[in-house]
Amino acid sequence: MTMTFLDMLHSASTRNQSMLCVGLDPEPARFPDQMQGNPRKIYDFCAAIVDATADVVCAFKPQIAYFAAHGAEEQLERLMQHLRANAPQVPVILDAKRGDIGSTAEQYAKEAFERYGADAVTLSPFMGFDSVAPYLAYPGKGAFLLCRTSNPGGDDLQNQRLASVDGQPLLYEHIAGLVQGPWNKNGQLGLVVGATYPAEIERVRALAPTVPLLIPGVGAQGGDAGATVRAGWRPNGPIVVNSSRAILYASNGADFAAAARREATKTRDMLQAARPL
Repeated sequence: MTMTFLDMLHSASTRNQSMLCVGLDPEPARFPDQMQGNPRKIYDFCAAIVDATADVVCAFKPQIAYFAAHGAEEQLERLMQHLRANAPQVPVILDAKRGDIGSTAEQYAKEAFERYGADAVTLSPFMGFDSVAPYLAYPGKGAFLLCRTSNPGGDDLQNQRLASVDGQPLLYEHIAGLVQGPWNKNGQLGLVVGATYPAEIERVRALAPTVPLLIPGVGAQGGDAGATVRAGWRPNGPIVVNSSRAILYASNGADFAAAARREATKTRDMLQAARPL
């Protein structure tokens, strides 16, 4: 029987004693000396990061825009094959933040799960359940819905009250309740909650006690790793804490992969130490 996304996440988290997800956001302008400015080296750079960190993470998260902007989708396909061959125990979350309906959503789901072979994908819930349903048609595949994001404009919509919904929840609270409950038809849904708002991570966790939380913003975006873990981690409620730039660009020299491993290990250990006993 094929493992589900949540099975893979639990297995990798346990094996590697890790809540850390390394985000693969390749920027050729920031590559180390011998690769700098060369978009044809995206695969080589990312594969080196994967090989250096695969035993200290619970997931990898390639951000599709960083590949598509350079016409590097073929390199992303190669990277996904590399992940399958060299880190088959680590789930891969394709960060695409898709949010369309009907046959278009079906094509995006096919792209994520068939073309790239991702284990999970990030989505925007703005268009409602029928924008999520096509992804649920893939048994065992995961989907993380944007809920409470850490960008300054997050308040514009997510922090507004819904006067017509029972209890008048904030929009992000309503999304959390839907994902914990009626929308989670395959049991593989999760939520994206930014690390810069620990009190709101705690609120989301109260409303969605068992779904996985994908938490970006630790590291370069300034989120507090310890506060993040205390707010979001529960014994039966996993968290996936993403760090990208702080790990990818820990060094711009020939030792970039070794430096990435050191930074990833340090972040992994810091997250583990913050877990309530």
